[in-house]
Amino acid sequence: MLHDLAGTWWAWVVLGFALGVLEILAPGYIFLGFAIGAVLTGILVAIGIPAGLPALILIFAVASVAAWLVLRRTMGVRQGQVKIWDRDINDNP
Repeated sequence: MLHDLAGTWWAWVVLGFALGVLEILAPGYIFLGFAIGAVLTGILVAIGIPAGLPALILIFAVASVAAWLVLRRTMGVRQGQVKIWDRDINDNP
């Protein structure tokens, strides 16, 4: 059952969109890399790449990590973005 479902392109695209919705609900560029990896895997399956379930999972993992690294590089923490607090609001002046 899972092998048949993993071989259909629309299942990967639906997974990608579901992970995209999850990214909207919990922002932080965590699920967006997985969403892009799932959609890319769905596109490769739609093109007709002959791969079994282990190969598709490997393609999904590699595409997800690559997408996450690109997102981290382009939209990650910028220099000087983090605020360092050196005193608490409850400290006496």
